[in-house]
Amino acid sequence: MRLHTLRVTAFGPFGGAQEIDFDALSSAGLFLLHGPTGAGKTSVLDAVCFALYGSVPGARQSGGQGQNLRSDHAEPGVRTEVALDLTVAGRRLELTRQPPHLRPKKRGTGFTTEKAQSRLREYDAVAGAWKDLSRSHQEIGEEITQLLGMSKDQFCQVVLLPQGDFARFLRADAEARGKLLGRLFDTHRFAAVEQRLADDRRGAEKQVTAGDSELLADAHRMQQAAGGIVELPPVDAAPGDPGLADTVLAWAATARSTAREHFTHAHLALAAAESARTAAQHALSDVIETERLQRRFAEAQARAAALADRAEEHRAVEERMERARKAETVAPALALREAAEEEHRAALREEERARAALRAAGTRTGSEAVRADDPPADAGPAALAEAARRGAQELGGLDSARRAERRLAELARERAGLDREERADADLLDEAGAWLAAWDTRRAALQAAVDDAQEAATRAEHLAGQLDPGRRQARAAVERDRLAAHAEEVRAAAVRAREDAVAAHEHWLGLKERRLRDVAAELAEQLVDGAPCTVCGATEHPAPIARSEGHVDRAAEENALAAYRTAEARRTDTEAALSGVREELAAAKAAAGDETAKRLADTVRDLEARHAEARAAASGLHAARESLLRAESEYERRLAARQEAATRTAARASLREALEREQAGLEGELAQARGGAESVEVRAAQLERHVRLLTDAADAARAVEDTATRLKDADARLADAAFRAGFDTPRAAAAALVDDAGHRELQHRLDAWQSERATVRSMLAEEDAAEAASRPAADVAAVRAAADAADARVRAAGSARDAAARRCDELDRLSRRAAAEARRLGPLRAAYNRIARLASLAAGTSADNERKMRLESYVLAARLEQVAAAATARLRRMSSGRYTLVHSDSLAGRGRSGLGLHVVDAWTGRERDTATLSGGETFFASLALALGLADVVTDEAGGVRLDTLFIDEGFGSLDDQTLDEVLDVLDSLRERDRSVGIVSHVGDLRRRVHAQLEIVKGRAGSVVRQRGVDSA
Repeated sequence: MRLHTLRVTAFGPFGGAQEIDFDALSSAGLFLLHGPTGAGKTSVLDAVCFALYGSVPGARQSGGQGQNLRSDHAEPGVRTEVALDLTVAGRRLELTRQPPHLRPKKRGTGFTTEKAQSRLREYDAVAGAWKDLSRSHQEIGEEITQLLGMSKDQFCQVVLLPQGDFARFLRADAEARGKLLGRLFDTHRFAAVEQRLADDRRGAEKQVTAGDSELLADAHRMQQAAGGIVELPPVDAAPGDPGLADTVLAWAATARSTAREHFTHAHLALAAAESARTAAQHALSDVIETERLQRRFAEAQARAAALADRAEEHRAVEERMERARKAETVAPALALREAAEEEHRAALREEERARAALRAAGTRTGSEAVRADDPPADAGPAALAEAARRGAQELGGLDSARRAERRLAELARERAGLDREERADADLLDEAGAWLAAWDTRRAALQAAVDDAQEAATRAEHLAGQLDPGRRQARAAVERDRLAAHAEEVRAAAVRAREDAVAAHEHWLGLKERRLRDVAAELAEQLVDGAPCTVCGATEHPAPIARSEGHVDRAAEENALAAYRTAEARRTDTEAALSGVREELAAAKAAAGDETAKRLADTVRDLEARHAEARAAASGLHAARESLLRAESEYERRLAARQEAATRTAARASLREALEREQAGLEGELAQARGGAESVEVRAAQLERHVRLLTDAADAARAVEDTATRLKDADARLADAAFRAGFDTPRAAAAALVDDAGHRELQHRLDAWQSERATVRSMLAEEDAAEAASRPAADVAAVRAAADAADARVRAAGSARDAAARRCDELDRLSRRAAAEARRLGPLRAAYNRIARLASLAAGTSADNERKMRLESYVLAARLEQVAAAATARLRRMSSGRYTLVHSDSLAGRGRSGLGLHVVDAWTGRERDTATLSGGETFFASLALALGLADVVTDEAGGVRLDTLFIDEGFGSLDDQTLDEVLDVLDSLRERDRSVGIVSHVGDLRRRVHAQLEIVKGRAGSVVRQRGVDSA
């Protein structure tokens, strides 16, 4: 990693923008960063760290990326920003970060918070330009951490070497050293391994204990399942005891064997009880069957006696059934006769209804009249039919009369239409005549409106051409007056700037002259006895000139020169502004002329009023033209309408005469066809109703004659069928008939009699029943009680056998479960033993760990040995081969090996604690330790090359010889192409280190100066 350029703005003590060229400083290999206390030396290192990681080191980070990073000297509108240009891992990058800060609100009062911003760019050598990579804080942080291979804490220890921290590191105890080394080398993962092993041990122990508890629970369940039958002592063990699984499994095997013996005994007892029950059930079945046969024979005898008592009733039913079969042959004739009689009655009712309707129609008067030649209502069917035929003929003759009547109605409508047209044409002729009479006057008025609007449009166009130049001239006059006042203000400012520049120039020349006089005093202050003078080369300095009161140093002269240049730049800017304002004023005067702005404004307003009036008048031009065109079109339309109305009036006269002649002929024809009715339609309706009544009466009379003939034939056929069936009269045959339900009931009674007689005969013929009836009655209750007792003994034996089987099954299930749990616990117990040994070894509590060192301490001890070896290479040179740093792993507090660090003194050959070193020895020992630690951490981070290092303070405690040796060691870092920046107050370093970065503080904030870069 090599730093190129650092730019800070409003950061820490730097109120303005400052830029540091590390390329120029690094060219010398060793450069000095110095300045008075509080000037901002450490702030330069903070800016580098903030640019890379977004935060500053250590305690200075309190408040985070907040307002504490912003300079109190900065102007409110200046944004705090840090930009770092560097090369890392072969890539040229630029990091820009802006922390959040409060700024005044643009609107209103108060402050608002600007959010933090970050930007990462990379230089593309091929394209020769920078390209943006990211603006995300998280992405930039991950990218930088990956490229550098170290965290912020590691970077601050490795690149920004804080000597005070390493002096404390030398004198610290093992625990404090472990914290610092753990943070630098990120050995927390080894502590995490220790914790993980401890957690795994607790987890494995928990699983083994849970498994043992489950085994003991299964043993308790097996004891409960065995009950009092298996006499075994309980399992006496606790979770985690060795051999617990074997004890439980042996106890389970004994319990299963004893339970199976009990099951065998119960099974044999059940077989014996089942045999006794079978014999008792056979005896009970024999007794029950004998009792059933005796009851069946007695029942057959009782049913035979009942059949003998109902013999007469059975014969009566048979006779009734025979008569019903004979009557069935007469049933069709009976049905035919009943149907004919019903038809005859219906025909008589219809005839009476039709003749009554005809008589009622004949007695009516008024709107309905009967024909004179119609027969009476009680006439025969032939006469009624003939009258209906004559009425139908007359009804057919009314069709032509209907057409005439419809035509007569149409003629009336046509005449009414002619009357309406005649009235409409008369109104149209009157209206058109009146409108055409006033046409000339109306046309002249419309033409005058069109001419006035056209004239107004021409006037408005002329005024518009005058309005725009007038407005421009009026605006130019206003701008002329404003620029005249502004030019006077700028001229006064230019005069003041010119006076300030002259005064600043005179002040600078005065200070420069005094500075030249005081240079001898400054040179005298740098004289050292025995050292040659830089002017004359003499080594003796008997009377060096002292500083006079009011001495002017180089900084004061440079400040005066800067003030002069600022005043001169301000003068140049104001004069340029005055020249620009004068040019604008001349242009405005040329455009506005000599008229006042008020008079030009009045002229513009007058033109605008006249223009608006003309435009308003001209806006009606289109409407006036449209009105004239519509009026001319209306004139042509009304003239044509008047001519058409006169033509229609002449045509209507001839049409009216033809309609009147046709109407007179139709009225005579209709008077004859209507008779006494109101209209042809009314007469037709009368005839239709009368013909329908005559037809209905004739049809009803013929139906009565037909049904009477059919009834007479049905009576003859019925009498013949009854005689043939053996009945004296048709009425007797009708009485013998039965319906379907009665027939089914008689047949059912006969079938039941036959079935009962056959069943009784079959029962009386059974030999087993007769033989059982001859024996005495058996004692069924006693035999049933004996069978029930045998069945109860079987159920008891079965329950005992089932309980024994369930006990065996439960013990087998629990035994299998315990065996499976024991098999499952085998690997877990082995894993627990293995993890417990590893956890104890990593925690330093195992007997195998002789030094009682934890895993993290062991790793840190190895790292400390590497650091001590790397630091010794430089410490020997700084101490002229006297001191060597070694790591000690001797037992420390609580019997554990610590992270001891001792120094070996080659002069005495003894090893002693680092706390015994003097102040100067402690400094160069801590410096060697810091440089060695930087090398080890760099290698640990993947070998990222660190080309720029900073060392903070501590050089004041060294004598001249030791200081030379330390500087030689630092200068040797150039062999690895490194540049080292020393942060120090020591004045002697300013003479020894030529490349310098000076921080100068002032009331307006600190500024940076680079010295001796070119000479270096």
